[in-house]
Amino acid sequence: MVSARAPQDGPGNGPAVGVVVRPQQPPEALREHATTAEEAGAHELWLWEDCFWAGGLTSSALALAWTSRISVGLGLMPVPLRNAALTAMEVGALARAFPGRFLPGVGHGVLDWMGQVGAREASPMTLLREHLQALQPLLRGERVDVDGRYVHLDGVQLDHPPLVAPPLLVGARGPKTLALAGEHGDGVVLDAGPSPEEVEASVAHTGRGGDASFRVVVFVPSAVGEGARERIDVEADGWGNHRPATPLVGEPDEVTALVRAYGEAGATSVVLQPVGDGSDALDVVRLAGAVARIVEHRGSDV
Repeated sequence: MVSARAPQDGPGNGPAVGVVVRPQQPPEALREHATTAEEAGAHELWLWEDCFWAGGLTSSALALAWTSRISVGLGLMPVPLRNAALTAMEVGALARAFPGRFLPGVGHGVLDWMGQVGAREASPMTLLREHLQALQPLLRGERVDVDGRYVHLDGVQLDHPPLVAPPLLVGARGPKTLALAGEHGDGVVLDAGPSPEEVEASVAHTGRGGDASFRVVVFVPSAVGEGARERIDVEADGWGNHRPATPLVGEPDEVTALVRAYGEAGATSVVLQPVGDGSDALDVVRLAGAVARIVEHRGSDV
């Protein structure tokens, strides 16, 4: 059994560069997006599990099978939807079949959606903590006994644990969840387009600043072509979030400069997130690849 690996930066001197395939894209479109991302040179492909689109683990398995090099992240799986043992079984199978390429993430999920399916619990923090405390040892191949408020396991142990235990990431926004990610996770997933300064503050809340083994994955709204910034602002307004201060728009060199700023703030992965109706999603995929290649090339010159 090998412990969770350290973050895989871009081969150069900066963060890994990835791209999201949003779940609004139909499942039959995933193959083209995944293979295009790998061919373009992106380091990571990220998926979400939003209700009520395609399942995140199913989509991750497809993306991993259709590609051969790119890392595939799932940011995130809502823990209220799953039994901890089943999550470990599914994650363990993918991590064993595709060693070193799967980056699983868990989190609270959108609480309104959890309520729709009858899975909203009184204490989301306790639920997430108990899942993390069970998942970590299960993915290390250990036998686990837990009798918590929400998670109950009696002598559970994976028969086929991962040969390389994957990093277990935690989706977080607020200080309490960020602290939980630092305490029980191998990394954190930050969404909603935080600025580099906000990334730095979030990393501080985890208590893991300066820890080279701790992953910090940042999703940043991105668009290509005419009206790119306006499309990002419209979508941000619809979410009810503040408008992102640093969307990734422009030519690859401009985007690369922002990616490096995120890296200096503590991000180990910067993930371009398409917006709107997805009409430019493949263009954003190609932009991620172009930026990844620039990061690699310039890093090799350092």
